[in-house]
Amino acid sequence: MLKEFREFISRGNMVDLAVGVIIGGAFTSLVKSLTTNLISPLLSLFMGKANLDGLYFTVFSAKFTVGTFISDVINFIIMAFVVFLLVKIINRLTHRAKPAPAAPSAEETYLKEIRDMLAAQTHQND
Repeated sequence: MLKEFREFISRGNMVDLAVGVIIGGAFTSLVKSLTTNLISPLLSLFMGKANLDGLYFTVFSAKFTVGTFISDVINFIIMAFVVFLLVKIINRLTHRAKPAPAAPSAEETYLKEIRDMLAAQTHQND
């Protein structure tokens, strides 16, 4: 069982997945820092609050932290846009021009001529 597990872990897909998860985690913290340290203060200039995370409202005893939600939405939009760009770049790099259709063989050409002649004869007899 240990041998099978080692083979499973050694597969390229598994290693690629691990690298993707690690880079994704690092990228997530980078986007969170961008939102918290740059975008939130910029938005707070227009909202009048020093920090978006401080925006909230209460209904009875329930506290709704709207600012944290706005920060999370901004994080999501940035992450989704970056993923969109990555997929677009990967598709562009892997997209190869479709090969031109092969010229019909002599047999195909001959059969098409026979078909066309039979169709012409059928129309003449009608």
